[in-house]
Formats: sequence, C-alpha cells, structure tokens
Amino acid sequence: MKRTLILGVGNPILTDDGVGVRVAEAVREALPADAPVDVREASVGGLTLMETMVGYDRVILIDAFLSRGGIPGTIRRLSLEDLRTISPTRHSASAHDTSLVTALEMGRRMGLPLPDEIVIYAVEAENVTDFGEGLTPAVAAAVPQVVAAVLSEIHGHEGVLPGMQTSF
Repeated sequence: MKRTLILGVGNPILTDDGVGVRVAEAVREALPADAPVDVREASVGGLTLMETMVGYDRVILIDAFLSRGGIPGTIRRLSLEDLRTISPTRHSASAHDTSLVTALEMGRRMGLPLPDEIVIYAVEAENVTDFGEGLTPAVAAAVPQVVAAVLSEIHGHEGVLPGMQTSF
C-alpha cells in the first residue's frame, strides 16, 4: 500500500491563503480514524515542505494560487511538471529558501526517499494579503469540490471533477 500524505499548505490567517489548510481539515474530518493516510497542514515552503514529504510514496498537496486574470475559486489539478512550467525560475523564491520544485530536485539528488507521485490542487485565490480567518465566498465555495476530489484520489481515482482544470 502506498504511504500517502494529504498536505494542506497556507497561512490560515491570510484570508484565501488558508484554503489548503481548510481543505486538509475537512478531509481529516471526512476520513475514518484508521484511514491509511496522514493529513497535515503546513505554513512553510521550499526546503521544509520537501522535508515534510520524506518517506511518503504519494503526496496530495492543496494550496492557494494566484494567476493573472484568474477567476477566484477555480480549481486546478496539477502535476509537479505543471508546477515546474509555471515557475521556471528556481533560485528567486527567497534569499533564505527555495521553490518546492528546486527543493524536491535537491532532495532527490541527496537520495532522500521522496514521493514518486505528487498531485497538486491549486485553488485560485482572490485575497491572500489581508488578515482574516475566513475565505472569500468564491474560494469557500470551492472547498467542498476540492475535498471530494482529494477523497476520490485517496480511493484510487483521479480526482478530476466536472469543470475542473487539469493543466495551467
């Protein structure tokens, strides 16, 4: 059996940036206590996020996403390759950290046991800068769909739902 991690990423006090955390919390509540998956929330990036994935075969990551002209609440199911295409710069994330793509490449070079399968659910955000514990209405409306998609992934099905985008 694949060792699976559901990882909700974001800051839950920055409005829509908390969508990944909210989805992870809802997935945990929907799963039986003995479900063979781990569900975690994280407010970290790059290297620390990569370290969180060590030892898992599969990771389903949920995070907020901002794109130019994006419609808030739009859900995208992406691969790591899609993420690599979206963020081609690899060294400009921070002077103190790096992007997840670069961190994973570095971890693989170091021989760390990193997942072969990473699925990313990206929810187009409306507001990730204002302090607030609630999601904007469009992003909040997307949460049940993402939860359903993640639960479908856990049960071995690709979590693509009607209207969901599968690339960027």
